[in-house]
Amino acid sequence: MFDNLSEKLDKALHVLKGHGQITEINVAETTKEVRRALLDADVNFKIAKEFTNKVREKALGQNVLTTLQPGQLMVKIVKDELTQLMGGESEGINLSGNPSVILMSGLQGSGKTTFSGKLANYLKTKKTKNPLLVACDVYRPAAIDQLHVVGEQINVPVYSDRETKDPVAIAKAGIAQAKASGNNVVIIDTAGRLAVDEKMMAEISEIHKAIQPQETLFVVDAMTGQDAVNTAKAFNDILNFDGVILTKLDGDTRGGAAISIKSVVNKPIKFIGTGEKMEAIDVFYPNRMADRILGMGDVVSLVERAQEQFDEEEARKIQKKIAKNKFGFDDFLSQIQQIKKMGNLKDLMGMIPGAGKALKGLDIDDDAFKHIEAIIHSMTPDERSNPAVLNASRKKRIAKGSGRDVQEVNQLLKQFDQMGKMMKMMQGSGGKKMMQMMGGMKGMR
Repeated sequence: MFDNLSEKLDKALHVLKGHGQITEINVAETTKEVRRALLDADVNFKIAKEFTNKVREKALGQNVLTTLQPGQLMVKIVKDELTQLMGGESEGINLSGNPSVILMSGLQGSGKTTFSGKLANYLKTKKTKNPLLVACDVYRPAAIDQLHVVGEQINVPVYSDRETKDPVAIAKAGIAQAKASGNNVVIIDTAGRLAVDEKMMAEISEIHKAIQPQETLFVVDAMTGQDAVNTAKAFNDILNFDGVILTKLDGDTRGGAAISIKSVVNKPIKFIGTGEKMEAIDVFYPNRMADRILGMGDVVSLVERAQEQFDEEEARKIQKKIAKNKFGFDDFLSQIQQIKKMGNLKDLMGMIPGAGKALKGLDIDDDAFKHIEAIIHSMTPDERSNPAVLNASRKKRIAKGSGRDVQEVNQLLKQFDQMGKMMKMMQGSGGKKMMQMMGGMKGMR
């Protein structure tokens, strides 16, 4: 996420490294490089210029704190300004009304239908809502089928009417269906186009006026850069939408849309999409995103994701098994599943401060665990619970069954043994306190 921008900003801010104080000369040199990095990320020239002017004004004349070097002070100033540029504070979604109606808008290919499903899944699992998806895209081939498939994946009902070509009528009927069925949230997926045109804008405007949604969201592909910002402005002029959703932030995005869209339309980014899975949705926090752009990671979000998967009762069972040397591959497999539910691995690693540089150029496969899972699934129940029984012939059978070689099986067994020893060492008061702290933090949140 924003790898190129992060690297260029890091180089720009290194200009001040080693200087004893902030001067007009070194600030000017730094802000010039920062502006160049923003322009390369497809941020609007006017916005980039205003941003660096604010950074320069704040930097000049400031005394370097005793615990800070000039470079560190400049990083703080840039981080604060980035946070403000992207919205300052996180803004939630409006779920007033019974049912709460959410209208999704955007261009074709922006990921509107998929994100409708992600949002429904988020509201169902995180907000304990009972959502209904409504298929109002009557033009794109298989659009209705796609929404039904998404609904089945997350176990959320979908309302559609294949006989009607009037999206306004479908939207109204969907809301009526939600009232009759007890669904307290309605998410309406509308048609997109390849470009902004009068017919599309008139249609989405008619739907908006007819249903008066509590929340109108504009879905935009983050990989389109400045074009995304321009499209958002065109939609906002017609719909006056409530917030923006940025999709495909896990791709090779330059980041221009995320950084400048709030400044152009004066509407907050509410959610971001970070992968293909239905769970790949995050609330947008400007301060956390600023941290990630500047290579500081996002430990808070990482801890929150871990807490969501943390099961205190399961942790106690695991702790007892470790103490009795009964931690087996079935338990290990369970831990892998929990990690996978937290999101794609590269995104998770990017949340660790400093990991961005270490991961540069590395292609971390989202299915990095599949070989390990294949080996474990090729074991018998007795072998998974008691790895000590694995002799040469058993290892050979497991390797053949999993499509791997014996060396990989041996490597996994060695790593599993080392992990067991490490977990055994953590069985002291420190490990128990960590588990208690995780449970307490979960309750507080």
